[in-house]
Amino acid sequence: MDKRDRAILFRERLGKALNERTMNRSDLARAAALDRSTVSQLLSEGAPRLPNGQALAAIASTLGVSSDWLLGLSSHEGVAADVLDQAVQVAETDRNPVDEHLLAWYRESAGAKVRHVPANLPDVLKTEDVLTLEYSGATVKTPGQAISDTRVRRALLRRPESDMEIAVAKDALEGLARGEGLWARLPVETRKAQLLYTGQMLNDLYPSLRLHLFGAHDRYSAPFTVFGQKRAALYIGQRYLVFTATAHVQLLTSHFDDLVRNAQVRSHEAGDFAVDLAQSMPLSGHRAQTRP
Repeated sequence: MDKRDRAILFRERLGKALNERTMNRSDLARAAALDRSTVSQLLSEGAPRLPNGQALAAIASTLGVSSDWLLGLSSHEGVAADVLDQAVQVAETDRNPVDEHLLAWYRESAGAKVRHVPANLPDVLKTEDVLTLEYSGATVKTPGQAISDTRVRRALLRRPESDMEIAVAKDALEGLARGEGLWARLPVETRKAQLLYTGQMLNDLYPSLRLHLFGAHDRYSAPFTVFGQKRAALYIGQRYLVFTATAHVQLLTSHFDDLVRNAQVRSHEAGDFAVDLAQSMPLSGHRAQTRP
């Protein structure tokens, strides 16, 4: 294949990758840190051209495809091993008062939307009594460290530029009200106080903080967070899988948006929903019993 034919194939495959990701030239230029004129020249039908090595690597990484595929050297569109190493990284969680990885990613995304799917009720909405119970005996954080971490993230949420959406299974709040699973160790008064606190926080911080409750019977999600358009982190226990390729970030963003579209309790209703759950609970009692 001569240089001109390879340039034509590159242009066609680049256009195909952009269409599949619903990206335009400006999106690619911005995400890959390239001049828009450079991207326009690469996609121009008048004079096909190939990118230099630096531009090729930036485009392949941004789109999450193999540079060999873009050049016609491979029929496999998937990410090559060298690109994958750059686009997916592993970050260990730290046993520190504040998780420095998360804090840095939150600060990096200041002014952009953060989308978060926790494993259960998000820590930023938990009382200190509940955090103490949950992290007692934990291997990653002590209760004091979890409380300190949560205070820092709450402070970030109160900044004017904060924009955070959380999607969690509706069963997580209902299970808390019933005292099921993890929550079986909590007295009813503590669980009720937790739901009232959650409702108060959601109503006070809305719309900067928005909680969507999806049905666990028709939707499922592993815990992850998308920080703006540049980074996503999938929590796999004591470490994160961190994605920086645009295609991967967009995939997790699309999954989050699907959870929101199918929410059974919308964000403007979530605060009152938590309060109503609390008010439907018994006035007093000791420890709830799990279902047989």
